[in-house]
Order: sequence, then C-alpha cells, then structure tokens
Amino acid sequence: PVAAAQDLDIGSNDIQAYIVIPENDYFHVFSQKLHEGNMNVELVLQKPLDREKQSELDFTLIATDGGSPPRSGTTQIHILVLDVNDNEPIFTQDLYTGQILESAPEGSLALTVLAKDADVGLNGDVSYQFIQGVGQNQSSFAINEKNGEILVLKTLDFESAQKHKFSIRATDGGGLSTICHVLIEVVDVNDNAPEVVVSSFNSPLPENAGPGTVVAIFTVRDQDSSVNGEIYCALEDELSFTLRPAFGNYYELVTVSTLDREERAQHIVVVTAADAGTPPLTTTHTFTVEIADVNDNAPVFNQTSYTMFVHENNVPAVLVGTVNATDADAGPNAKVSYSLVPAHPAEQEPYSCVSVNSENGHVFVLRPLDYEKLKQLEVVVSAADAGSPALSSNVTVRLVVVDENDNAPLVLHPAQDSSPPSSELVPAWAEAGDLVSKVVAADADSGQNSWLSYELLRATEPGLFAVGAQNGEVRLRRPLTDRDSVKQKLVVLVRDNGRPPLSA
Repeated sequence: PVAAAQDLDIGSNDIQAYIVIPENDYFHVFSQKLHEGNMNVELVLQKPLDREKQSELDFTLIATDGGSPPRSGTTQIHILVLDVNDNEPIFTQDLYTGQILESAPEGSLALTVLAKDADVGLNGDVSYQFIQGVGQNQSSFAINEKNGEILVLKTLDFESAQKHKFSIRATDGGGLSTICHVLIEVVDVNDNAPEVVVSSFNSPLPENAGPGTVVAIFTVRDQDSSVNGEIYCALEDELSFTLRPAFGNYYELVTVSTLDREERAQHIVVVTAADAGTPPLTTTHTFTVEIADVNDNAPVFNQTSYTMFVHENNVPAVLVGTVNATDADAGPNAKVSYSLVPAHPAEQEPYSCVSVNSENGHVFVLRPLDYEKLKQLEVVVSAADAGSPALSSNVTVRLVVVDENDNAPLVLHPAQDSSPPSSELVPAWAEAGDLVSKVVAADADSGQNSWLSYELLRATEPGLFAVGAQNGEVRLRRPLTDRDSVKQKLVVLVRDNGRPPLSA
C-alpha cells in the first residue's frame, strides 16, 4: 500500500485516479474508494523482479482530481530490490589447464580457478573445495578456499605422474554450487641421470679372442622425457674396445683388436652415458675385463747359452750350475719343467753323465770325470711349459772340465825301465858347460800342473854336473880330472807345478 494523496475539494473535484509515470513492466497502481471518502492506493507487482538485472527502480506516482481543469499531485517512488539466492556460482571455464615444472617447490602456484556469483552478500560469497572421487588425483595439491589458487602441496615427479586431473566445487553462501574440471600437466625437468643396465658380461676373456668379440650387452634408459631422455654413450680412453649399437637403447661392448694378456692382464672399461638435457646428467659404469691366459708364449732362458765348470775327479751327482727359463704366460701355461734333449743312443757321452732337475733346472754331473780323457762336453737342455699343447725352447750347456793335479811327471829319457840302467859317455876332454845328457819328461795334466822343473837330487861328484831347472839339460860344471871316478851316478828329480806338486 501507498499513502493516499489528500485533496481538500470534495465531490468530483476530489482525487479521482493514480498513474505511474513513466510506465514500467513491473508495477501498476490499484486504487479503491473507501467509505467516508477515503481511498486505498496500492502498488501492484505485475511480474517477478530480477535484482541481477535491475537492482533499483525509480518512478513518479501522480494523483489526479476530477476538476476542470484537473489538478494533480506527484510523489517519487524508489524501489530497492532485495537479493535472493537465485544464482549459483559460475566458473569462468569448464576446464582449466595449466603446466608446472616438476621441480616447483612446495607452495608454488599451479593455477587459479574463478567462479562468479551474480548474487550479493552472503549469497555471492564463493568458496572452493576439491571433489573426492574415483580417478581424482589432487593429493599433490591444495586449494585456497577463498581465492581458488591451486598450490603445490608436495614435490611433484614427472616420472610418476605426468598429468593430474581433478574436479573443484564452487559453493556460495546460500548453498548453491557448481563444478569445474582441472588438468595440470607436469613439465619434465632433467632430474634423472641415465641408467646403465647390464644384460650380460663375459669375463674373463681369452686373450686370443678376435676383433669384434662381444664382451658385454647393456641397455641405457632415462626416466625423463623428450631431450632430457635422449642418451648418448661413449667410452673413456679405451683403445682396445668400442661400443656397437645393437637395437633400441641396447649396446654391445666389443673388442677392437686381439688382446695380449702378457701386455695387459686387466682392462678397466668405463662407459659414460649422458642425456641431452641442460645441463646434461651423466652416469658411468665400469666393466673390469679380466684377460684369460692362452699358451702363446714358449719358455725363454735367461741366457742364450750356459758355460759351467766341473773339476775332474768330482764326486758323483755334483751340482755344477743352474739353468733358468721363464714363461710370460700364467698358471699352468707358465709352469716350466726342464729335461735333456735325448741323444741317440742315449747312453753315449755326454748325456749319460749329466742330469738336470726338472723343477728347478739344477745341472748335475753324475759320475767322476777325467780331464785327461774329456776336457769339455755339450748338452742341450729343453724347457717346456705345461700348456696344451706344450711350448718349449732349448739352450746349449757347455761343461768345461777343470784339470786337477792328478798325474805325476813321466820321465821319457833316459828310459826308466831299461836294464841295465841308461848311461851316457862323456869324452875326457869335455869342457865345463858341455852337454852331457838331457832328461826328457812329460805331464798328462795341463796348465801349471804340467809345468815341469828339474833338480839334481844326488850325484857321485856333487860339483861335477848341473841340471837345467827348466829344460833338464845335464852339463859339466868343470872339466874332468884324473881324480874323478870313471862312472858317475846321477839322480834327477822332475817336479810339476801343481798344488801339491807331484814328482818323478
């Protein structure tokens, strides 16, 4: 109801009608005469109001009397439309998409959702919540209920989940709500180094393995994506091996050339796998390749030949020296045994009197030797390894017999076994210094053992004769006289230079 207008006139000059200026679609005036001349005036709503379209209405109410000319009065009407929660929140997008680095720290903003509500006051206050449902994956995020900011709650991992899908409900203060969907893509960061996974590894490797022999098969993988997951492999400072791509991300480690254990028994092969990220991440894997020995080396003597000395009249089985050979191989292939190369027939000199220890190479003379019969001999010693087949080498051993003073001088002249004893004639006119005779002797020994000296041991006339110490010549020391005996007996001592000396 509206308060009625007042007119002091009566009758037809009193108020007759009310109108709204300007006319509108929402209100019209209903007036009704009451008793005693009063009038009931009401503004009648013709159709529902919509505050969100028009929150206020202003118009003029005119009261007109029935006079002539008619008179009127006006009043201003101001209508304030009150809000009713007749609008639900509306998201600006049905689907929100965003990207965030997997390395984003906790609390980082992933994206913001926004819902608007046309209502006002409490009815227009919007709050946001996650919808818990099957397939929803929002555990890594939190949402600000007031402003719709979606924040990182815990560390993300591209390799575990590349996309996070979930739904969000926006609810106004009056209980109306709406739903939107969110898709957050995790952007890969180069946070994973490549991995090297070995499928097979062949070690030890025979040293006679040919070029191209497969030593190992391995695969490389990187949990990152795109360029961060592209992997390149290389070897570090290794000339004996190379990498050969097989299929996919598989590689073969193969030999480049024939290996030699004696030169290098172990190879440390380092494989480096690097991705193409910025900066690149690398991983290394070490293969320790042991080289197995093959019997490809014969024993080698430490001398090209040996000379050993043995004194004659030696004791049986005397040690006279040692031969030594080494083998560059290993294990049984390097175990050396010694033997004499057989003679034909085996019992003939020199093999019958020489022996060699098969384990240590000691050389023995088995029986006494006689320098006067055998001054030196040569044997061939063989060194063989225990490989299969065995390899061997030979060396010549020369045994030199060292003379011992075991022979006394032998007087050849004058003959010692003649009967009667030998005699020499000396002319009566012989002068001092004349040669009377010569003692001839020989010694079967050698060297200083055969150097002979002569000495007049006894004589009938001690001062009549002299014997040359070096040549055994017997000469007169003075002329003969009538007083000298017609027969003179001389005893000459022949002595060698041995230690001790022997004589005759």
